Amino acid sequence: MADERASTASDCSPTASFVVPARNEADYLPATLASIRELETDEPYEVVVVDGESNDCTVDVAEAQGARVYHQNGRGIGPARDLGATHARGDWLAFVDADTVVRPEYLDAMLGFVEREGLDGASSRCRLTGPRRAKPMEWTINYVFPRLLGPVLPGFNCFVHREAYRDAGGFPDVPNEDTAFSRRLGRVAETGYCPRVLVESSGRRIADVGLTGTLYHYLRLDWGRVTTDY
Repeated sequence: MADERASTASDCSPTASFVVPARNEADYLPATLASIRELETDEPYEVVVVDGESNDCTVDVAEAQGARVYHQNGRGIGPARDLGATHARGDWLAFVDADTVVRPEYLDAMLGFVEREGLDGASSRCRLTGPRRAKPMEWTINYVFPRLLGPVLPGFNCFVHREAYRDAGGFPDVPNEDTAFSRRLGRVAETGYCPRVLVESSGRRIADVGLTGTLYHYLRLDWGRVTTDY
């Protein structure tokens, strides 16, 4: 049933499109796509993978699991997400990263949440896997981002109606593109956070450079975003 629901057949109009940017993600992508394929839902959905010039078997992995694959030439993750959205056919766009695993109830839970709350965009609480030093970042995402005047919807877990996505202009080609998009989206739509933990994402950046290095990385990117007036 899951494979049928995730079919990209032309006679099936999906409720949601999962958009997954990936560059050299052959180690992580199988788990991500398997978690989407195994969703417990009766809603039809599709999977779109945007390959960023991978030189490993990322494309083979994506195609083997039934995703539609589009190729991006030499641009960043914001344009990759936007390219995927351009080709997506669902009413709702579910952006997840190639190292993010969704829980089986993800789609039904997010659809129910946005309907109950009257929202056009949302994220949910998450769990960051990996080192213990990822936990402060996890806490920030779960308890700080939702309380901001314009909630930040992380790019690895962003659920948005396609019309609101278009009204906000999509993910921009700027540093810290998910923060920029969240703020633009917040000007044209109501957004919020589902209080349930519905995804797990890798804390590998924190494992590589530590918490201080990760915070510096995002602050530096956000400064670059601010100077472009987003």
